[in-house]
Amino acid sequence: MLDLFDKIQESVAFIQSQWSQTPRAGIILGTGLGSLVEKIEDAVSIDYADIPNFPQSTAISHKGQLVCGTLNGLPVIAMEGRIHMYEGYPLKEITLPVRVMKALGADLLVCSNAVGGLNPYFSEGDIMLIEDQINLMGDNPLIGINDDRLGPRFPDMCEPYCHQLIERALRIARAQDIVAHQGVLVAVAGPNLETRAEYRFLRTIGADVVGMSTVPEVIVAIHAGMRVVGFSIITDMCLADALKPADVNEIIRIANEAEPKLTELVLGVLAEEVT
Repeated sequence: MLDLFDKIQESVAFIQSQWSQTPRAGIILGTGLGSLVEKIEDAVSIDYADIPNFPQSTAISHKGQLVCGTLNGLPVIAMEGRIHMYEGYPLKEITLPVRVMKALGADLLVCSNAVGGLNPYFSEGDIMLIEDQINLMGDNPLIGINDDRLGPRFPDMCEPYCHQLIERALRIARAQDIVAHQGVLVAVAGPNLETRAEYRFLRTIGADVVGMSTVPEVIVAIHAGMRVVGFSIITDMCLADALKPADVNEIIRIANEAEPKLTELVLGVLAEEVT
């Protein structure tokens, strides 16, 4: 049976047989946020099912393909649809695509997701730059014997999201008149949404938004030595004293409506990576 390092190399070899460039950035596109790939030029699309060792995406609105090409002149590799813990995969499998992005040459990871808003000063459709995170998923992708070829045993997490990239994104948001906050993401396993008591708890421990993804991928990206910038679209408000049942179709609609703003921010951040 192949170990994690060998699985990564096998995935890399297959992708390189389909696309010969070296990516500068990896991008993970969340719920309702897939249209950014339409701006990728000279795109090569590869189904996850065709890539050795890749998990398959089963989440609503996630296509499940890797799109390789150039975005405003920058070689990128984008996941059109991510994998979630609630789909039944262990975190080592969920985060394998990030390892593959790094092995292909990417040193920057751009994450996006749809989240519930816990901060009462936020509104549906707003964008939040993730400045820190809380892992309440009950697991960690780094548990087990550490492979020093992939990263250190005890990676430091004092700055999981690059402050320089956050400032860059906020500057672009101000120039484009886009509402953009900074805040803390808490990740839970899902797939059920939280109770009123749980929302109160999450807000009390310092979370501004809650989601079911991103945190494992960021842990692995930091372990691998990548810079990270993360964007959350607030698709519903999770205020315990004004809670109403969530509507998945409405969540996707709000994510789709906010996507052009997110695209502007991502393009702006990546434009300054071109040298």
